[in-house]
Amino acid sequence: MPPRLVAILLALFLPAAGRNITVSGNDADDDFFEKCPVSRCAEGGPEIRFPYRLDSSPSFCSVPGMELSCSGNDTVLALPHTGSFNVTAIDYRYGEITIKLGGSCLHGLTGQPESVNLTSSLYPQWDDRDIILLGCPRKWTPEEDYQIAGPISCLSTASQFVYVVRAYAYATSLPSDCRVISNRFTIPFRPMTESDSDQPTLNETVADLTTRGEVTLGWYVSPITDKCIRCEEVKKFCGFSSATNQAFCRRGRNVKLIAATSSAAFVILLLLVVILVYFYTRSKREKEIRLKVEKFLASYNAIKPTRYTFSELKKITKRFKNTLGQGGFGSVYKGELANGIPVAVKMLARSKWDGREFTNEVATIGRIHHFNVVRLLGFCSEGTTHALIYEFMPNESLEKYIFSKGRNSLHEPLKMEKLLEIATGIARGIEYLHQGCNQRILHFDIKPHNILLDRNFNPKISDFGLAKLCSRDQSIVTMTAARGTMGYIAPEMYSRNFGAVSYKADVYSFGMLVMEMVGGRRNADPRIENQSEFYFPEWIYDQLVNGQDIGPAIEIANTGETEIAKKLAVVALWCIQWDPKDRPSMTRVVQMLIGDLQNLPMPPTPFVSSQVKM
Repeated sequence: MPPRLVAILLALFLPAAGRNITVSGNDADDDFFEKCPVSRCAEGGPEIRFPYRLDSSPSFCSVPGMELSCSGNDTVLALPHTGSFNVTAIDYRYGEITIKLGGSCLHGLTGQPESVNLTSSLYPQWDDRDIILLGCPRKWTPEEDYQIAGPISCLSTASQFVYVVRAYAYATSLPSDCRVISNRFTIPFRPMTESDSDQPTLNETVADLTTRGEVTLGWYVSPITDKCIRCEEVKKFCGFSSATNQAFCRRGRNVKLIAATSSAAFVILLLLVVILVYFYTRSKREKEIRLKVEKFLASYNAIKPTRYTFSELKKITKRFKNTLGQGGFGSVYKGELANGIPVAVKMLARSKWDGREFTNEVATIGRIHHFNVVRLLGFCSEGTTHALIYEFMPNESLEKYIFSKGRNSLHEPLKMEKLLEIATGIARGIEYLHQGCNQRILHFDIKPHNILLDRNFNPKISDFGLAKLCSRDQSIVTMTAARGTMGYIAPEMYSRNFGAVSYKADVYSFGMLVMEMVGGRRNADPRIENQSEFYFPEWIYDQLVNGQDIGPAIEIANTGETEIAKKLAVVALWCIQWDPKDRPSMTRVVQMLIGDLQNLPMPPTPFVSSQVKM
């Protein structure tokens, strides 16, 4: 940082010498604390005081509903509709209470026990997060603690280190020698609320469950409980006045927080230096990426889409008025070109911007045009603004239709005949990417969310951010990390023990997609109580091998639709073979889809044991 800037900062903050910060308590009736003294169920147990009380104390000693009881030496909290839990800690300063669920090492959650409903009017709504377990032959440090946690010591062995990973999360940061060792299951996770200053990470949540079998609840923030938290911040107990119906801080000596000016100024100055260095580094990196993108666009000699300015982009989207969706990549807006063609404009998020997704999209679908591949009509690259302009798909993604069973669904499930047409269209699109271009295009992220549907429900493959180009005669590609979405990634992407990575990885992803189209559910369904006892692809394989009727299970009564479902299932089972050499090419897949079911042989079992012993 320039010396002149440091001198200016020092001149601004050093004159703050000798300033004291005083926090005072409010006067209150000490009679409350005589009638509602601090209590414990056992020596060393959690302190019980306002806003909590023991059930043996007068009702005015707590906020209504915040009663605790003693069971022997244990402090007990009763939650409505759930039961009673032992309390291990109460943090009055942050408004949190820690309860013990019982057991440890994920509390047996991998076996999906009866769900624990931690929701009540006094505590924030809890979420369930879907996760899977990965086994790795070596220990490594995850870069993204909100998606990966571990290693889990109580599940790991000397030869295998077990990690917890968010299901259906991108796996680009996972080591190639790790493998999936469990079906998907859920853990309780407290979501962010407006009153939270921070949210527990996946690592912290898993650590609480594995080492102590505990979760921490934050109690409902009201004017009374909020006042109590502020009392605790100045190290004063909180009480309640029935006369004023307000909480108050107990009288005592004022708490003076005296900070030496030199120390305070140094801390503030250090923070400013860190912030300035961060923004300088970020600006430098963004400039390098912009130069790289411009160099790519300058050397891109193919017939490329139209380039638009940011000003033109605002006109197309009417100043980004109509939002179609949002995600980690950025936001998508509906717009209209000057010739009246409706479009979808994807604005790439600046925080996720590294140039690769933009150049991948332009380099792949920017040079091709196929009926079953979404068309890139234009792009914008101006300063820190980067956007991709696609043809508009009014029926959104396939995901909204194949997972639409339920009363609250806005979309009618598609008939099997239409699903067969869609599957065939997707297969033709992937076949074109593999065989119909000058260079082979490997998508590496085939999944329902990336299949868009036009007005007539014709499928269009989209999102080429993870795509890779290679020559058509190149059967094997080099990968430095796994690409794709959990649940659709081929086994060889995790471990080379299953074979080399090739275009057959897209075949596997297609098979998993088709299997979900048949079942109308995710292959690892979060609604199933015990995931270790139900894995849809394995179940349907057993039904077909044993000649059982699959119609009732997938809610089909029509014989013709059942035959179509069988055909789709057999094709999908061929595609998800663990050995890439056993999977058909996409050309063969298209032939199977348009052929007769009677001509399709049953594939060998594509599964290893789905039971995880723990």
